[in-house]
Amino acid sequence: MTVFENIADFFSKIPSLNFGITDFLDICLVTFVLYNGIKLIRETRAFQLVKGLLLLAAAYLIISLLEMQASSYILGIVFQNIIIILIIIFQQEIRQVIEKVGKSKFTSISLLLKGNDAETAAIVSDAIIEIAKAVQRMSNSKTGSLIVMEKGTLLGDITKTGKPVDAQITHELIGNIFFPKSPLHDGAAVVRNGRLHSAGCVLPLTKSEDVASELGTRHRAALGMSEQSDAMIIVTSEETGIISVALKGNLTREVTESQLREMMMNYLIDNSSDKLGGDGNIFTKLVKGIKK
Repeated sequence: MTVFENIADFFSKIPSLNFGITDFLDICLVTFVLYNGIKLIRETRAFQLVKGLLLLAAAYLIISLLEMQASSYILGIVFQNIIIILIIIFQQEIRQVIEKVGKSKFTSISLLLKGNDAETAAIVSDAIIEIAKAVQRMSNSKTGSLIVMEKGTLLGDITKTGKPVDAQITHELIGNIFFPKSPLHDGAAVVRNGRLHSAGCVLPLTKSEDVASELGTRHRAALGMSEQSDAMIIVTSEETGIISVALKGNLTREVTESQLREMMMNYLIDNSSDKLGGDGNIFTKLVKGIKK
């Protein structure tokens, strides 16, 4: 049965369809999935792939109309395996969606997994103070650094690229890791539950083309990591000593030690997404506080 016969068969059955509440819910669900799928890939390279697939589908339709058997056979094989092809092409986007679903509305589970009780909060608070102090010192000496403050999204695939540390955080330890020519200074340090989990880690670079030309690899890696997780990433520039913070795909620069400490406390300990108007507004609120 050709593609046109399938289409004709579908429309021939429409008059006999009984539209009920489940059909309405089904349409709403499909619409919701398609809308969020388009929203996710919009302004990314994946959107170009979608346009390419649509052009390929149009070519297949024309080829079928012209009865070009060889070309129709080849493209037919492609579209018979379209689900597998889509999974391979959009594996990163699919992963982001699954991560978002896993993080949403599971606060209690997250607290159990992360151990975010009073004791852990105290450890994280002490770590934040030490990190802010270390970052300010590295800023003064123009020492490049990249620190990932893990939150809800576990970054096991990132920590595997570095060396395990699992140590209590002190500003001296952070300074030694990023000291020029030290073995781990070029990678990122990952902090989990107030402890230095690993160092020398490799972060994904941002795919955005709107990054300022003066920003180097560290800043691009920080943005890339913030786009793929809910982590807060802190960067110090070895050229200018400027402290920057990447969060949820946004980068704010020229942050002071006290401002950095406040941002980390608010985002990592206070769990103040409700007070700040939801996760989407956390970064905006913090940046407004800095600009004041």
